[in-house]
Amino acid sequence: MIGAGRRYLSGMRRRLLALLTVLAALLPALPAGAGESAAVRSPRATATLVADQASVAPGETLWVGLRLRLAPGWHTYWRNPGDAGAPPEIALTLPEGATAGPIAWPAPERIPFGPLVNFGYTGEVLLALPVTVPATAEPGGNFRLAAEANWLVCEQVCIPEEGRFTLDIPVAPPPGRFDAGLAPLFAQAEAALPRPSPWPATAGFAGRQGSLTLAGPDLSRATVRDAVFFPDAPLLDNAAPQALTLGDGVLTLALARPEGAAGALPGLLDGVVVITDAAGVRAAYTVAAPVGALPGTVLPLWQALLWGLVGGLILNLMPCVFPILAMKAMALARLSGAARAEVRAHAASYTAGVVMTFLALGAALVGLRAAGMVAGWGFQFTAPAFVAAMAWLMLAVGLNLSGVFGIGASVGAGGALAARGGHAGSFATGALAVLVATPCTAPFMAAAVGAALAMPPAATLSVFGALGLGLAAPYALLGIAPGLARALPRPGPWMERLRQGLAFPMYGAAAWLAWVLAQQAGPEGLGFVLGGAVLICFAAWALGAAQRSAGARGRGIGRATALVAAIGALALLPGLAAAPPPPLRAEAGAAEPWSDARVAALQAEGRPVFVNLTAAWCVTCQVNERLVLRADAVQAAFAAREVAYLKGDWTGGDAAIGALLRAHGREGVPLYLLYPAGGGAPAVLPEVLTEGIVLRALGIPGRRAGA
Repeated sequence: MIGAGRRYLSGMRRRLLALLTVLAALLPALPAGAGESAAVRSPRATATLVADQASVAPGETLWVGLRLRLAPGWHTYWRNPGDAGAPPEIALTLPEGATAGPIAWPAPERIPFGPLVNFGYTGEVLLALPVTVPATAEPGGNFRLAAEANWLVCEQVCIPEEGRFTLDIPVAPPPGRFDAGLAPLFAQAEAALPRPSPWPATAGFAGRQGSLTLAGPDLSRATVRDAVFFPDAPLLDNAAPQALTLGDGVLTLALARPEGAAGALPGLLDGVVVITDAAGVRAAYTVAAPVGALPGTVLPLWQALLWGLVGGLILNLMPCVFPILAMKAMALARLSGAARAEVRAHAASYTAGVVMTFLALGAALVGLRAAGMVAGWGFQFTAPAFVAAMAWLMLAVGLNLSGVFGIGASVGAGGALAARGGHAGSFATGALAVLVATPCTAPFMAAAVGAALAMPPAATLSVFGALGLGLAAPYALLGIAPGLARALPRPGPWMERLRQGLAFPMYGAAAWLAWVLAQQAGPEGLGFVLGGAVLICFAAWALGAAQRSAGARGRGIGRATALVAAIGALALLPGLAAAPPPPLRAEAGAAEPWSDARVAALQAEGRPVFVNLTAAWCVTCQVNERLVLRADAVQAAFAAREVAYLKGDWTGGDAAIGALLRAHGREGVPLYLLYPAGGGAPAVLPEVLTEGIVLRALGIPGRRAGA
């Protein structure tokens, strides 16, 4: 019985072997598996060139890939191999007219090797890339793919391997036909590809320690089992444990830089986050995280409040606020001889306008950043529509001071303040002072704002409130000691002449903002703002005529005309959003555009690098550039030291520049960085420059501190 069974099994084996032999002979003619080349084999790996289609149509795109089947214990590498190794390379030879894209890298795994950690693949991996067939390909022929590939396989030792592959794919009328045998392989490879992260990502570093944070309501201990980050570039200590912390909608991975790491990190930390969910399913996501300060390493709250108060006080001396000084001077002149209660009321109204506007700006920044947007100090000036509206507002204030129309008092009067209207005017003046001051960053203020935006919302708003109190402090002092108003000159006819004279700083501010807009939106944008300025002037004239009219009909027509003209100006703002930016101009001796890669390249050449992060709307930036950075002594020092001068323009907003600002604890411009030759972290220069400060930073002695 046993012998009969054995004979039966032996016969079945012979028949099965014969069947397999026949199938093997027929296999090249079958569609399944037709898109795989002959294999290159070694004891460590089997490599083939594969395609996802058994036939292609002219102009069609197919996926072609290097298929590696690795022996147990062996691995190959990702595009960033980690601490050792090299990524596989594929060089295709294609028919004329055909094109190929880059490798689509599946998410890797961490592969420890002693004290090192590499990034790569074990088992089987498909490194695929898209290939487009020329539209001129003739149906009935073959589309020939030839490839040379090399790859590194490692166990205890690393062995380089290579192979040459050829693949002929029939060209057929459209549509092409997928290879049923290889379709699951390509589907599996596609599932392993990272997709864009649905969660906003941020990174922070202080010294060697850092972190990567993802924020989203679906990230919690109940949904995430594990996570790991793979950087695109060799920036991190790969062997350092990436401790996972999960909170309410926040996932944080601990990161570390290598020992002795030199130089600043790039503005964005790019890479892949692989998340394993509660069911053990692995999913990969690409991230580009702006790099800033490490949470918990910013200033303590009390210090941020103090620096905010001092920075706000110094902000009164910054050039951005000069246009508003005209309005402040007029208000102070009118308080001369006023009752103590009146002085206190106006001081309180102005202070409230300043503080509440600062709080509103702080709340807007918190909200925008919570929504995943990149927003910092002065962010509203990156919008051409806002710049245009501010230019028109400055023009309108100037026309009011010139007596074209009145607000809260009869035109041409310089007399007593109307209680209600005067207090509202003081509040509005405070609010306007904040809006106009935002293009400037004062000493102490930059660190305070940077620290505030890394704090919880309540602490952020408290720091912005301290900034407001600092800016309002000179005027608020009158509320505390109203007797100081008696030291001011007595009211008289001179006030009317002063008022009219103070209109011209407002006209100057409007002209400056028009110039800023020209930098953002080019000649077309300038046309919009000038057209709107004409309408604003017409509206002011019509309103003034209405105020002077003796009849109710004339007043009604004048006010309606002014309203229509003002609405016409506002209707131009959407056009500014669509206005193209001006073309880049190459000027002799001008700075190079900033990029992190360019800084690294120049340092590698052995050159120091001076980086100027600026914006057209930043008055402090423009003053520093014209009076200091363009000075003959500074330019000569740059030439003598072979200093490369790079400029990062934040006029229209730029995420990479915003990230670089946050990496140095700043949320606004200006920021001046001096990178040493050969590599290393930059020195940070003050917001307000002098020739002496720059020259001493370059190692040139002999200048006094204020020189």
